[in-house]
Amino acid sequence: MRLRHRSGRFVHLSHGTNVRPARDLPSVVDQLDTYASAIRARLGVDTLGVSLWLPPTLAAALAADGRARTRLRSELDARGLEVRSLSGVPFAEGGGEVIGEDAPDWSDPARLEYTLDLARVLVDLLPDDAVRGAVTTLGLGRRDSWGQAQQQSADRILGRLSAGLAEVAWHTGRAVRVGFRPEPGFLLDSAASCVAALAKTDRDRVGVCLDTADLACTWQDPVATIDELGRAGISVIRVQVAAALETANPVVAADTLRRYVDDHRHPVTTPDGGYADHLSEALRDLPAGAWRIRYHMPLHLDPAPPLAATTSVCHAALMRLVGGALPETEHVDVAIETWGLLPPDQRPAGDSALADGIAAELTHVGRELSGLGLVPSADARA
Repeated sequence: MRLRHRSGRFVHLSHGTNVRPARDLPSVVDQLDTYASAIRARLGVDTLGVSLWLPPTLAAALAADGRARTRLRSELDARGLEVRSLSGVPFAEGGGEVIGEDAPDWSDPARLEYTLDLARVLVDLLPDDAVRGAVTTLGLGRRDSWGQAQQQSADRILGRLSAGLAEVAWHTGRAVRVGFRPEPGFLLDSAASCVAALAKTDRDRVGVCLDTADLACTWQDPVATIDELGRAGISVIRVQVAAALETANPVVAADTLRRYVDDHRHPVTTPDGGYADHLSEALRDLPAGAWRIRYHMPLHLDPAPPLAATTSVCHAALMRLVGGALPETEHVDVAIETWGLLPPDQRPAGDSALADGIAAELTHVGRELSGLGLVPSADARA
């Protein structure tokens, strides 16, 4: 959905599609029919923004086949859907972040090729009036396995990223920017680490994607984080709006939290720097102090006590990014990938109920953006 900021500029609201990942083009089209078209109908809008996730094999195939890209764009147009961003964070063909997954990071050329494939696909999916889009990627690599050799390789690969994005722009006349997503446990996990790691990158083509659940789990002040990035000239290319779980007393909340354990990675952090890579690990050790758990919660629903959601971080980040005289991001995306991972009694019962839930979450975020002065617009040239 296209929203006009008071400055006259535009902000694009979309939602992800990888709640049930698709591995090939027919599956992507089926996914659009099952969820995106249904959500657009529930919202009653002419055009709905979606942020696609394409697995590496499909991204490579689409990047090499112009007719397949044209078909996908036609399928989007026929359903009143538009794409301005792609997610390149999950790498496994089935999507998600399964415990033990050995996905390539930015010291591996495979990550570069995947990201550039997504950029080549995106330029042909963008609406006719768009001149640039965004691809999201992970925060370089895992901190616990990052060494000098990985850093040297990443430095070379990041240089090739800028060159590859420049080539895409030269050939197509459209720009794609890549946003690295800071998150706990990764090399990029704070404003300071982003400033240091991205110091030598092309700031016109490379920036960050802020996930507000990840931001909450770093325990940093969202306004101070965005200000620090801005002073360093690092753009917030995209903000992914999500709330993490939190509890002031993990001992009291332990039984409730066990219901959220699954085979995906949900890091746990504490205000004093405590960290566990998985919720199940934290529950075994029960580190003292308040916890925040990187587990995306539907923004319009409050978890039952003794749990809470970090919605205040979402609000503060959005206010700072789009509530001022000028918008400081073009893309606001609603994260939906953990809808299917909720405890059974909270999980939507079937595709129709899932579409209802996502539509309600988009409505909630839309109202918040409206409260910050953004209004729907049918004409956006950005």
